[in-house]
Amino acid sequence: MRVLRGVSGAVAGGTVVLALVVAGAAIMGLQRGFPGPGWADAAWHLAAAAGVVSAQVYADRHRGFRTFCGCVVVFAIAGCLLWAQWWN
Repeated sequence: MRVLRGVSGAVAGGTVVLALVVAGAAIMGLQRGFPGPGWADAAWHLAAAAGVVSAQVYADRHRGFRTFCGCVVVFAIAGCLLWAQWWN
């Protein structure tokens, strides 16, 4: 489970960084008058970041099947975010 928690932690960290970049691009777009990702996209990224961090904390604080479930939630949220906001 350590490897799975480590990989899901990296995915959670990447999701947080991605959310901060998208939110920063949205703010810069508004300030400088160029089209950016918009507030809806930034909100989805920030909500997903909050979700993966919550699931990762849950996975880190529990053992066994609960850890596995928390990691799966991290992967599911990150995958849905990437699918809905980037590939689709």
